[in-house]
Amino acid sequence: MTHHPFRFLALLLPALALAQLPPLPAPTGIPKPTPILPGGIVLTLYPPDSPYLNRARLNEPEQYNMSHSVPGRIASIVNIHNPSIEIHPADAAMNTGATVILVPGGGHNTLNVGSEGADFVPYFYNYGVTTVILRNRLRRDGYNPQTDEVNDALQSIRLVRAHAKELHLDPNKIGMMGFSAGAELTAAAVYFPDFDKKNAAPSDPLSGVSSRPDFAGLIYPGPTPFAPNRTAPAIPRNVPPAFIVCAGSGDRVHAMWADQYFAAMLAQSVPNIEMHIYARGRHPGQPLPDGTHMTGGLTWRNGMPFGTWQDRFIDWFRDLGFLEHPGVETRAAADVATYMKQSR
Repeated sequence: MTHHPFRFLALLLPALALAQLPPLPAPTGIPKPTPILPGGIVLTLYPPDSPYLNRARLNEPEQYNMSHSVPGRIASIVNIHNPSIEIHPADAAMNTGATVILVPGGGHNTLNVGSEGADFVPYFYNYGVTTVILRNRLRRDGYNPQTDEVNDALQSIRLVRAHAKELHLDPNKIGMMGFSAGAELTAAAVYFPDFDKKNAAPSDPLSGVSSRPDFAGLIYPGPTPFAPNRTAPAIPRNVPPAFIVCAGSGDRVHAMWADQYFAAMLAQSVPNIEMHIYARGRHPGQPLPDGTHMTGGLTWRNGMPFGTWQDRFIDWFRDLGFLEHPGVETRAAADVATYMKQSR
């Protein structure tokens, strides 16, 4: 018997009238992930019998590393064997239908769900944007960043899109924003066609649901498919627009990875690729000259312009039409359609 991966919605979203979903399965003994923030709707990415999962470790609970300065705050997570998403819907009165799937970083060794996940929920809420925090598996627990972790990222897009109607989302405004190692996964997610082909069997409950992100945010990214030691496939013609940001010489390696992605897209005249490389700043965790350490996400960064990159993202996001009403075609989608008609 194949378990439906979305049955928890019937329990977690009573207000969304999901009576058409199959009944809840019998308890499996698999630990349920703990919400990172109150009100978070947690859905696992795969059914328990999925070939993508390591069934021998499914019963292991996640390990939560708590903040030392803020009681009750989950700073990071490890030991993730049952990957999931946590949904935080936009207010109905402000809802744009847009969804940002946040992919936290942590060097594939931990998942920084606090500064690169939870902190963005209220920020995007103010713009009528639904946020989704991805809990992907990690290299430290035996998973491959270029296969297992990328599969988790792509599956998260399919899962959100499959339930866009129930969640009051626009299925054409679902994208990703990744940080460091999470941006590495986001950059790889633009190669969605192969994943969709591999998961098109009728037995797959998400068969036919596209894993294409409608936009990609690469925030101080790890190595992208265009890094010198990697072989990037041909860029899909419907590759999504991207917003790229990084500190410059203070985070030289990540800035070079950012530039490699930008240059590859620019060489193909891909529309709506925007990059900001800031004069000052460091990668999260790196020390500053005064001995303090730079943190990530929405950190003020001691007044540096790098500390307001999120406002530049909103400028780009609004300009491409993602903050319009649900159902209105975005400028991003129109530009992709035009680009696809052009010869290389």
